[in-house]
Amino acid sequence: MPVAADRDEMGAGLNKYHSRRHAQYASRREANLAANLRALEKAGKIADLQEQVKFELLPKQSGKLRNERPVSYLADFVYSDETGRHVLDAKGFRTREYVIKRKLMKFMHGIEIEEV
Repeated sequence: MPVAADRDEMGAGLNKYHSRRHAQYASRREANLAANLRALEKAGKIADLQEQVKFELLPKQSGKLRNERPVSYLADFVYSDETGRHVLDAKGFRTREYVIKRKLMKFMHGIEIEEV
């Protein structure tokens, strides 16, 4: 019987970038970043740490031929420190969709996404 190459040792499927989920996080990189940010928040170096924050980039549009769903960006982490508000993305691979959404975040909200 052939062994499935797209399965980890627990039999769970891998995503298309071969990243394994770690607890509730999409990757080990994201899980490690979350742990580091929680430690910084506990130490008082950052505040208002939030995970999976949704930003609307384009609103829902209705038309005669079809309705278009809104376009949103889901940030991995958002927090504040003495320098301002930060939006972080634990990025292992930049997809075309991500690059477009990153540019829309800058244009629509004036927010530059920090990739870790």
